[in-house]
Amino acid sequence: MLPTLHPIDPAALNPADHDALIAVFSAPDQLDALPLGLGAAARQALAIDAALGAQVGLVPAAGAPGGRLVLSPTGPLDRDHDDVRRFGDAAAAGLRRAVAAGARRPLLVVAEAPPGTVYAHAGLVSLLAALGALWQPLEAREALGEATAEPVTAVSFVADGALRGDPHTRAAEAAALEAGRRLARDLGGTEPERMSPPRMAALLTAAFDGTGVEVEVVDDIDALAAGYPLLMAVARASLGVPRHRPNVTRLRYVGPGPTTRTLLLAGKGLSYDTGGADLKTDGHMAGMSRDKGGAGGVAGFVLAAALLQVPGLEIVAELGNVRNSIGPDAFVADEIIRSHGGARVRVGNTDAEGRLVLADLLSHLRERALGAVAPHLFTVATLTGHAGRAVGPYTIVMDNGPAHDLAWSMAAAGDALGEGVEISRLRREDWAFIAPRSAADDLLSCNNAPSSATSRGHQFPMAFLIRAAGLEGHGAASAQPLAYSHVDIGGSGVEGGDWQHGRPTGAPILALAGRYLLG
Repeated sequence: MLPTLHPIDPAALNPADHDALIAVFSAPDQLDALPLGLGAAARQALAIDAALGAQVGLVPAAGAPGGRLVLSPTGPLDRDHDDVRRFGDAAAAGLRRAVAAGARRPLLVVAEAPPGTVYAHAGLVSLLAALGALWQPLEAREALGEATAEPVTAVSFVADGALRGDPHTRAAEAAALEAGRRLARDLGGTEPERMSPPRMAALLTAAFDGTGVEVEVVDDIDALAAGYPLLMAVARASLGVPRHRPNVTRLRYVGPGPTTRTLLLAGKGLSYDTGGADLKTDGHMAGMSRDKGGAGGVAGFVLAAALLQVPGLEIVAELGNVRNSIGPDAFVADEIIRSHGGARVRVGNTDAEGRLVLADLLSHLRERALGAVAPHLFTVATLTGHAGRAVGPYTIVMDNGPAHDLAWSMAAAGDALGEGVEISRLRREDWAFIAPRSAADDLLSCNNAPSSATSRGHQFPMAFLIRAAGLEGHGAASAQPLAYSHVDIGGSGVEGGDWQHGRPTGAPILALAGRYLLG
């Protein structure tokens, strides 16, 4: 359960309302300003144990809430490569230490951040990291009970120089963004039977109940076969198992007032990716229940927008919830399948299934975009292993011609909120890569090598998506340009690059939210 957030006035602070005080600080002299006169205890602890200036630690302190004073240093902030994540890391470490000590109603105090744009959102980033540290997997919450798995019921915080702006507004923003990230983590990080395609749709329907977001689940097999032929090729081997059958879940949020901007997002929701006929071997199948992080990120972004009631914004999303199974009816390499966008696609490798699913979703959204107000199209997916190899734990964003450097603004927004974005570009080599080798087809989905072993392995899939979805005719020089950005979270979707055990991050919700949802 998402804990409630409470801004606290230090002058009215009642220690009995809390059971731990967590101090996030960058320099020892900042501890002098701790409420409840705890600066002296903090300074004394630092004098006795120098390690407390470099790593999180708990100090028993008379007068502290619950007798617990947690010191969590940020480390240096003045080097060229330091960024706001130092505040988030310190807040998360402090929360985890307090909870391990038994705290259930902690108070977070974040010292003033350095001036300038790099740390402008240090307070909000600290709140988000603290809340994110408390999330536990859905399976744990259901097996152990919410109160046991996630015992913290409330997080209070002192509004000071790090939390610029109205503290109640910042609390509402943090709660909405974390609600979106929790949905993304639950959807993306839950095991493949508990979060099979039908159960993904059920979770989404429940999550948006009462939010005003329209939810439509398309699960009729004949309708899917007619409207999403590439998606259904991927799903073909799953049809014999009713609990694995695919669906497309559509979401629509319309903010207050006249619409001035429309975002149309396609999310990859592979509940499990065996690789299909091009089977993942040598242990590489483990963790492939996390291949639905794109759908999770899109859904979480829509939920955050709905909770914040962002005016003038319409968001249309299509989530392709599919299982790439193996079996007698599995699709295979060399098949030629006509996409919803009208392109004849030759399958190069069945383990490159995500771009097939996305292409049909994107084509439907393309049709919606033609009549929309100021539309911008997105695809969001854990699409390639190459993304992680190329940029490590960061999200990759790529623009088509009409997108007008959206990637750069997302990178700036992500940096401000501690969710890093790297910018990549389409080149003519990417178009050559997907070019047909004969008149039998219009394009090739991929080669037969892993993306991580392929030159430009995360770039050329965007060229495929543009051509397969019918977007090639809507470039910058066309009569009706359509802005389109591709977001690959293959490196950022889980912490530490550990697809089997790493915590889902909820990327790219914060970068999108910083660009479109926050004032």
